[in-house]
Amino acid sequence: MPRSVWKGPFVDGYLLKKAEVTRSSERNTVIKTWSRRSTILPQFVGLTFGVYNGQKFIPVMITEEMIGHKLGEFSPTRAYMGHGVDKKAKRG
Repeated sequence: MPRSVWKGPFVDGYLLKKAEVTRSSERNTVIKTWSRRSTILPQFVGLTFGVYNGQKFIPVMITEEMIGHKLGEFSPTRAYMGHGVDKKAKRG
């Protein structure tokens, strides 16, 4: 269930401050964040966020199509290693 419209999108306050500082410095540094729950705002377009997935920071370049989504959607937490191989069938 989405967040109610009258509350507006949720974004951690420190994330907005870091984005403003990075945009004003005109250096394209990666903004590291643990806040997977924050919504992507139009002010974030063009910035790169390092979103933590539990092991490492995944770099996510923000584009216009991502506005309204959460940062965690672009940093998968589970790595698919494939299904187990049936060794008996292979021997036969």
